[in-house]
Amino acid sequence: MTTEAEAALAHAFRAEWGQVVATLIGATGDWDLAEECAQEAFAIAAQHWPRDGVPRRPGAWLTTVARRRAIDRQRRDDIGAAKLREAAVAWRGSEQEPVDDSGVPDDLLRLMFTCCHPALSLEARVALTLRTVAGLTTAEIARALLVSEQTMAKRLTRAKRKIRHAGIPYRVPPAQLLRQRVPAVLVVLYLLFNEGYSATAGADLVRQNLTSEAICLARVLVRLMPDEPEATGLLALMLLQDARRAARLDSAGDLVTLDKQDRSRWDHDAIGEGVQLLDGVLTLGQPGPYLLQAAIAACHATAAEAAHTDWHEVAALYGELARHAPSPVVELNRAVAVAMADGAEAGLALVDTLEQSGALTDYHLLQATRADLLRRLGHTDRAAAAYRQALSLVSAEPERRYLESRLVEISGN
Repeated sequence: MTTEAEAALAHAFRAEWGQVVATLIGATGDWDLAEECAQEAFAIAAQHWPRDGVPRRPGAWLTTVARRRAIDRQRRDDIGAAKLREAAVAWRGSEQEPVDDSGVPDDLLRLMFTCCHPALSLEARVALTLRTVAGLTTAEIARALLVSEQTMAKRLTRAKRKIRHAGIPYRVPPAQLLRQRVPAVLVVLYLLFNEGYSATAGADLVRQNLTSEAICLARVLVRLMPDEPEATGLLALMLLQDARRAARLDSAGDLVTLDKQDRSRWDHDAIGEGVQLLDGVLTLGQPGPYLLQAAIAACHATAAEAAHTDWHEVAALYGELARHAPSPVVELNRAVAVAMADGAEAGLALVDTLEQSGALTDYHLLQATRADLLRRLGHTDRAAAAYRQALSLVSAEPERRYLESRLVEISGN
């Protein structure tokens, strides 16, 4: 495949996947058929575009090919002429701008709200939306949600089966019913951003297409619901985190830890916007999990130097976050903050408690954190063993190289 066609196809996948799938689902009511035909359309594009050139409207081209594949599949499955006529009418209508009474102004957000039906469990809504909207693989979603790939595959199958058997309508709810779906949409955006900000596997630590998409969708959601503090908090969090992107890797593509980053390379306009958003909603009442995480990010982003970070404030915010949204990952981050505020030994005690609980057995950052604290305390052999254990669990190459360098540093070989 030529570089131009390859780049165009990659861009089309990021920009058009959700819309192509949404169009097919709306016409056929069959989630599996929609995904399969969308995948086939992209595979056909990979064959045709290098030879014939990139079409002027890639999304329309992909939708047309996917539509034809679906019609062929339905015809082979003897769906019947009436169903085919119904699908053809629906597809012709899908070429128009969707009209509904929800007030949702973005196609992908419409699809998100549709996936996040309250009849589905929160886990199913999140998984289904990440799969359908962002095109993440089952393995990527499983890593993002810290479950096995097999468990995630079953979860997706059950969600689609429930939609089909329960007759859940494929449509956006009216505006007055949108708010009950906001928590699941926020989780989806949060996980989408996180997968882009710190990819769980592969050669690249940052997948900028995912972080950019998450930020764009969060902006739309904030415009749609300006009185929803957690939506604003999530947007602020994303901006404050993404502002550090340029400094997170060195010229060789290796990981640069927060304390060693060149802060002049941070995007200070994004930091200013994030802080302004945060200040604007913190006065509205009791902060929720996303606002608290944004406040933590602001502590880091507004410190002129790493040494100026208010680690006691960060530790206190993590303690508050643990009360609002208890999780072992939050406790691990709190342990890091406590170690910086009160000493490595205090942090290590919290990490050891987490390890004994078994909650993060397959999470490489638990062992990486433990290794770093042991190194700071001078327990070289135990630190090396922890680094080796972390290396056995890590998937992202930049993180692997970082851990390998720390292991070499303390072991001298």
